[in-house]
Amino acid sequence: MSAAAAGAVLPSPAPTRYSSAGGQHATLTADLAAALLAGCASARRASELHAAAVRAGVDRDKAVDFRLQRAYAASGRLDLAVALLRRSPDPTAVFYTSTIHAHSSRGLHLAALALLSDMLSQGLLPTTHTLSTSLPACNGRGGLAVGRALHGYAVKLALSGDSYVATALLGMYARAGDSAAARALFDLMLPDPHVVSVTAMLTCYAKMGALDDARSLFDGLPKKDFICWNAMIDGYTQHGRPNEALRLFRRMLRSGVEPDEVSVVLALSAVAQLGTTESGKWLHSFVKNSPRVRLNARVGTALIDMYYKCGSLEDAIAVFDGLHDKDIVVWNAMINGYAMHGHSRKAIEMFNQLRAQGLWPTDITFIGVLNACSHSGLVDEGCKFFKSMEQEYGIEPKIEHYGCMVDLLGRAGLIEEAFDLVRSMKIKPDAVMWVSLLAACRLHKNMALGQRIADYLVANGLANSGMYILLSNIYAAVGNWQEVGRVRSMMKASGIQKEPGCSAIEIGRQVIEFVAGDTSHPRTDEIYAKLEEVNVLVKEQGHVPQTELVLHDLDEATKEKALAVHSEKLAVAFGLISTPPGAAIKIVKNLRACADCHAVLKLVSKITGRKIVFRDRNRFHHFVDGACSCGDYW
Repeated sequence: MSAAAAGAVLPSPAPTRYSSAGGQHATLTADLAAALLAGCASARRASELHAAAVRAGVDRDKAVDFRLQRAYAASGRLDLAVALLRRSPDPTAVFYTSTIHAHSSRGLHLAALALLSDMLSQGLLPTTHTLSTSLPACNGRGGLAVGRALHGYAVKLALSGDSYVATALLGMYARAGDSAAARALFDLMLPDPHVVSVTAMLTCYAKMGALDDARSLFDGLPKKDFICWNAMIDGYTQHGRPNEALRLFRRMLRSGVEPDEVSVVLALSAVAQLGTTESGKWLHSFVKNSPRVRLNARVGTALIDMYYKCGSLEDAIAVFDGLHDKDIVVWNAMINGYAMHGHSRKAIEMFNQLRAQGLWPTDITFIGVLNACSHSGLVDEGCKFFKSMEQEYGIEPKIEHYGCMVDLLGRAGLIEEAFDLVRSMKIKPDAVMWVSLLAACRLHKNMALGQRIADYLVANGLANSGMYILLSNIYAAVGNWQEVGRVRSMMKASGIQKEPGCSAIEIGRQVIEFVAGDTSHPRTDEIYAKLEEVNVLVKEQGHVPQTELVLHDLDEATKEKALAVHSEKLAVAFGLISTPPGAAIKIVKNLRACADCHAVLKLVSKITGRKIVFRDRNRFHHFVDGACSCGDYW
């Protein structure tokens, strides 16, 4: 219970006479006070009526007391609602339940459960409404244990069969990720489950990644509201299946169900994953013409996020400039957009602008500016931002902020400093951080430190697939093929497989994917003919294939051939034969581009006069007239 609630001061007495419809004054009675308090949601009005009730001596009437408590709760004065409960000589379960609901519905879960505990300790039995109100408060750490205890209590009191209690129990298990318990309750509701229960079950499956189970349940519903559609679309989006999410969104439109704001935000998130600009523009047009979805800060943020992740930074800026009420989340999206596209100084400028407008940065804001500094090697600026988080803004750095700093220092060649930062952290380093360190060791050829880190990770069982691949690459870079073989044997024994590089290019609204050496496309002969032509042209420009990047024990000619058919080069060749001269080519890759491909794409942009927008795992590269927006720092 909060200190405010425990020490709340109730109102002072006020006049007790009220005008009746006929103009005469009537003394305030308990029935009149209760009637006047019904539906009262203003704290000031509740206080006036409370003071009048005290003056009239009717404030201890149970109906008046209860209505006062509800009025204070409805107006947000939970401290006064609790003070009334504490002052009541004989509070009922209904009185407690109302106060519990007021706290639970506002996300004050611990306070709600504390009130429930107090109620039970006084020997009062919970009603169905008490349980259905208390169960949503069983969230977070220890929430499942409390929820299970309440489930047992509901069974003991023969209340678990009530539809509201059963639905609340299912929701509690669903939020906790206990799909088996949730499904068992759901099956008891068949054949006519409540729509809230269906949505909770769908959400549970989606959260757990059991998308086939979720889809089976979804498809079996005779009638689906937009909440059910959103739950299913969200499941696909959250678990990396954006194509299915978009297909379902379009099917939702065809079914006649009008998407709401959440539906559109989820669809935009799916488009951002795919990087398909045309689909994003179609959704933007839908928002402009929708009678139900407003271009507010939330939708605007999703549009900004979608556009910059699809490579259209100009469109993201246009959306940002067109928004009237920009909250810090909108600013954060734009800062991240500038950072991802290599406009680091602009990202820092945006930070200064939001501060000048009186907005307070969040931890996400600092992830954006630290990423911006990392992408351009702004070490001094990054260190200042990192220190200012705690010293000026009272924000404790999270693992993501440390990760940005390790990446910043590592890319700049300050690998020992990055390693020292990792060892000095209060937080346990995550896999991303170790991968950043190993990648920096490989980039700057600090094989001694790379091997020290590698030995530590292997000895402590911390190595994952990304780390094993970097270990293998580090050993291969120095020609230690025996260690390469050992690491690859360890990967095989552990069932770890290297993620294949895959590059996607959007032609119209169709997305075509390529892997290295791909020959599956119907136009393969044309693609390879164009690729051969490109290879000849770039060599004429002085390009020498960087065969040292092929980390296999092969001869030079074979290494050259392996480099020549990387997935992004195949995608560029396909783009050149599939789009009109001068049109920009946009490519998305799931991994970081190798240095040889980066050099080739620069030259292709010069030779063909094309702009090539390339998104790898970390950032965007804009190749124009033989130069890259990253300044060859990535």
